[in-house]
Amino acid sequence: MDEPHLIVLFGATGDLARRKLLPGVMHLLQSGLVADSRLIGVSLDEHDDASFREFAEQACREFSTRTVSAEQWADFAPKLHYVNVKDGADALAAKAATLEEELGGEPRRLHYLSVPPKAALDVVKTLDAAHLVERARIIMEKPFGTDLASAKALNASIHEVFDEQQIFRIDHFLGKEAALNILAFRFANGLFEPIWNRNFIDHVQIDVPETLSLEGRSGFYEGTGAFKDMVVTHLFQIMAFMAMEPPTTLDSDSISEEKNKVFRSMQPLDPSHVVRGQYQGYLEESGVPSESETETFVSLRAEIDNWRWAGVPFFLRTGKQMAEGARIISIAFREPPQSMFPSGSGVGLSGPDHLTFDLADSSRMSLSFYGKRPGPGMRLDKLSMQFAMQETDRAGDVLEAYERLIFDAMRGERTLFTTAEGIERLWAISQPLLDDPPPVRPYAPGTWGPNSVHQLIAPRAWRLPFERTWRRPNPAGE
Repeated sequence: MDEPHLIVLFGATGDLARRKLLPGVMHLLQSGLVADSRLIGVSLDEHDDASFREFAEQACREFSTRTVSAEQWADFAPKLHYVNVKDGADALAAKAATLEEELGGEPRRLHYLSVPPKAALDVVKTLDAAHLVERARIIMEKPFGTDLASAKALNASIHEVFDEQQIFRIDHFLGKEAALNILAFRFANGLFEPIWNRNFIDHVQIDVPETLSLEGRSGFYEGTGAFKDMVVTHLFQIMAFMAMEPPTTLDSDSISEEKNKVFRSMQPLDPSHVVRGQYQGYLEESGVPSESETETFVSLRAEIDNWRWAGVPFFLRTGKQMAEGARIISIAFREPPQSMFPSGSGVGLSGPDHLTFDLADSSRMSLSFYGKRPGPGMRLDKLSMQFAMQETDRAGDVLEAYERLIFDAMRGERTLFTTAEGIERLWAISQPLLDDPPPVRPYAPGTWGPNSVHQLIAPRAWRLPFERTWRRPNPAGE
């Protein structure tokens, strides 16, 4: 991409900027994927250009997944600049004009809002006042609204300044290599495309447990909870990639349209098919009211009422302080209608065959199936074929999630981003749950949630925890 960019990063001294955004922008510039650009950090902290560069250097050296040499930093540092929010839109406009003159011509603008949702509209107004809307794209962090009414109001307010085609609502789960692998796996392989429907698939699980607690985020979390924080913004988006029809082409408009068709086909959530939980000890967290009913765990059954998926349940689960951290999509295939294998052969003991996508950074896939145990007789064991991105000679080409999403936004590539229509539809189907949420049930930290999650999925069983572990790739190829 040969277009230079002026990048304006709001919330430039926050945790996300330190851990992901500043190291990510540095890599994009120095990899040659992005043309010469300048970055303006905007925040409330007292910095000038020099001190912000010191802050950014520490962040890049601490959190970059790649080694940062002295020469690389010397090249990147002069491209970083700083404006304090308190100095207002005029100061931002003046700094932007100077840097755009350095870049020459009319560089594109990319605005990243790494700010709390309540501050987003103030930032949009600042950009408007600074005359930085033209030639611009804007990346917005989740959550995008808290219900249908607030999402519509937020969309309407932003559309007063930015066109929908300029807005990129980010979901870092979809920026991972494994998420895009779902599209490749589904639509490029004649082995799996014909069986990706209700005739062959029994159910789907999307499981994103986290071991983290709130870690000082109780102020944000109390007004949000696990459902608004994770399900609407992440898990439903992953489900759309899993369930969408083949797009006419791989351009972003066609893919967005197919994702929106999935959302239109979703049935309103039934509160009786939802389990909400709260880990024991949450009420003792700083800033949490003693009578809080905020869920730190949610599991639900979703239904897509269309020709491909009618009758196939999608089970979603996520929560804090759980037994392990994972990001799993597991597709369970229907079992054969009749078994000719003798009693005691082991067939059926380990459940149905599964195709599993691991959306973690390691990017792995596994296909489990029954096979004969070596030796006399007919005894069956569950076997698996596994693939890991690290086993290929292109593993070093993988972009981190935020790097990919920033790069895509710069190119105007909208495949991995959510539209206004999509997010409003998701809030609409969520309204029955928001209006009548089931009570929160306690669960012990380090477990898999409240016991009632097993009744939710019965007579099926949760795929996590795995009975069989992922094999570790051998880098020596031995």
